[in-house]
Amino acid sequence: MVFKQEELYSSNFSGLTMTARDAIEKIPGNLLPSEVEQPLSLWIAVRRDYPRNACVPSLVAQQAHEHPLAPAVVTAQTTLSYQELNRRANQLAHYLRAQGVYPGVPVGLYLERSPEMVVGLLAILKAGGAYLPLDPSYPHERVRFMLEDAQAPVLVTTSRLASQLEREAALPTQQRVYLDQDAARLAVQPTGEIEEQQATPDDLAYVIYTSGSTGRPKGVEVTHDSLLNLIFWHQRAFSVSAADRASQVTSPAFDATGWELWPYLTCGAAVYLPADELRFSAPALRDWLVEQAITIAFLPTPLAEHLIQLSWPRETALRFLLTGADTLHRYPQPGLPFTLVNNYGPTEATVVATSGPVPPVSEPLAEPPSIGWPIDNTSIYILDEALRPVPWGAPGELYIGGQGVARGYRGRPELTAERFLPDPFVQQPGGRMYRTGDQARFLPDGQIAFLGRLDNQVKIRGYRIELDEIATMLNQQPGITASVVVAHEERPGEKQLVAYVVTSPETQLTASQLRTALAKQLPDYMLPTIFVRLETLPLTAHGKIDREALPPPETGKILSAALETKEAGMAGPAPSPVREEAAAPTNAIEQQVAEVVCSLLGRPAIDVNANFFMLGGHSLLGAQLILRLTELFGVQISLHTLFTAPTVRQLAARIEQLLLERLATMSEQEAHSLLEQLQNS
Repeated sequence: MVFKQEELYSSNFSGLTMTARDAIEKIPGNLLPSEVEQPLSLWIAVRRDYPRNACVPSLVAQQAHEHPLAPAVVTAQTTLSYQELNRRANQLAHYLRAQGVYPGVPVGLYLERSPEMVVGLLAILKAGGAYLPLDPSYPHERVRFMLEDAQAPVLVTTSRLASQLEREAALPTQQRVYLDQDAARLAVQPTGEIEEQQATPDDLAYVIYTSGSTGRPKGVEVTHDSLLNLIFWHQRAFSVSAADRASQVTSPAFDATGWELWPYLTCGAAVYLPADELRFSAPALRDWLVEQAITIAFLPTPLAEHLIQLSWPRETALRFLLTGADTLHRYPQPGLPFTLVNNYGPTEATVVATSGPVPPVSEPLAEPPSIGWPIDNTSIYILDEALRPVPWGAPGELYIGGQGVARGYRGRPELTAERFLPDPFVQQPGGRMYRTGDQARFLPDGQIAFLGRLDNQVKIRGYRIELDEIATMLNQQPGITASVVVAHEERPGEKQLVAYVVTSPETQLTASQLRTALAKQLPDYMLPTIFVRLETLPLTAHGKIDREALPPPETGKILSAALETKEAGMAGPAPSPVREEAAAPTNAIEQQVAEVVCSLLGRPAIDVNANFFMLGGHSLLGAQLILRLTELFGVQISLHTLFTAPTVRQLAARIEQLLLERLATMSEQEAHSLLEQLQNS
């Protein structure tokens, strides 16, 4: 039986006009007749051609040839022209080729957000390799695992970052390219393009690691062809031109970084990198976007939700504020001078699979904004457990087919076969679809409503987290007999991770000990902010953990310090309340830290032993806290530190230790000046 029905849906921003086909040429034979008498939840991609005779490196080189002096990458301190960006990337690419980098070879890139990061990413592509971006804020053991698992023979970094990394992690044997120490060698490399054995659209462009439910992160392999589809859809949908100015704010290891770079650098636009202190403050970031005349910006959902609640000057150049990675809960207010666009897509679908503008509303709506329509050459299927299309409008699991589907997981053929399935709804040989684990349904106008996860995966700050990976790490700690981790959402869009643990009777664990142990293997966004001790985990009738029966972590009743007292046991499934006398600062450093925390949380005073996150802090406020303390004391503190030392007293002790280490390297006059400065601050 053939069932066809076509409708045309148009968005209110340029270029995104899509054709929805809620029926297919081939319907599985196991469908009952009653199930095909109504439209089915299938949107088969309509083919839209895009150039495939050139990959990212040649497209950037073309811009460098046509507009050599145009700005390509801009920071407060540096502007790289297209000519300079292309020249430096070519020199590094030739050097990488000499180290054995050819098409298909993964290359680790361990750099902070900077023009050098962009040069490094482009150079790896020019050499034919696939970049493996690594965030310097990640635990060093996790970075080591990714390099080893990806079998990356070359690492591009700096001597400073490498020395910090190797102090804590035994890295696999590999070639190192230090952008600072090897500067003289790089400077004498050819500045022209590598002509022989360039990457083709079928070759790998990058490998991005995501959280794994077994406790082992998995690397997603994405080809140039999938990346090109994203680039040309983006340029068409948002009318990108050389006159545009885009922002780059995300972590180097977040797949959205490529989305923030390549659609613009392949068409002559400029990419602006804000300073770190601006990335976590909505008002400061708004002012920067306005001052720099940014025309298109992507921001993770929590930050975007803050920005759309601010007042904006009418003269802003911003045309589109793109968001995604988390569930969007808010609609923009009428009068904003730009269009908010919600985007959805797992790493396995090359950043974005669906996209749509979010209409402004005067009154709050009960339903959250949709995730839009499929992008070019992308199919969306909503299926039941037997892989049959559900009726249009009914909930089911969301599957993604089409050009953006990744090659699979690096070195994980079993997992690849489990998540990347043959696409039964297209005639194309070798067509595959990715099983997302997300629940969704089609709305009457063809847009897609996101309904949540079907498993224990969550997203926090745009990062995909398998809660079972955290529990696996917890269960490896001595004395813990069972654990479960959940994402607790006190307010829409503000999630915190809560770990419930069962320990052996003789075990005396502290929350600080657990955080410190986990921090050696997990990035900060995966560290629980609250630990609750239970005698047993509640179970369902089928013997599975009953997450619905877990007691809520109520502020004021359950403290993250609960594990640090002998009275932290409980009777039944509820945790014991723990109450402590409020403690005041006992020295100047504690006093200054407490004042910064009070200012951020809007409190007149706090207990210096209270957990920052239990007082109402979250990751965005935490980033602001670390930036202020770094500026105040002049020492380098990482956001990771806040998760292992989340109280004023613990933070102050860390800062005091860093200050003592710094004083030991100073002359007597410099030390006296620093002490005087701290006393007067």
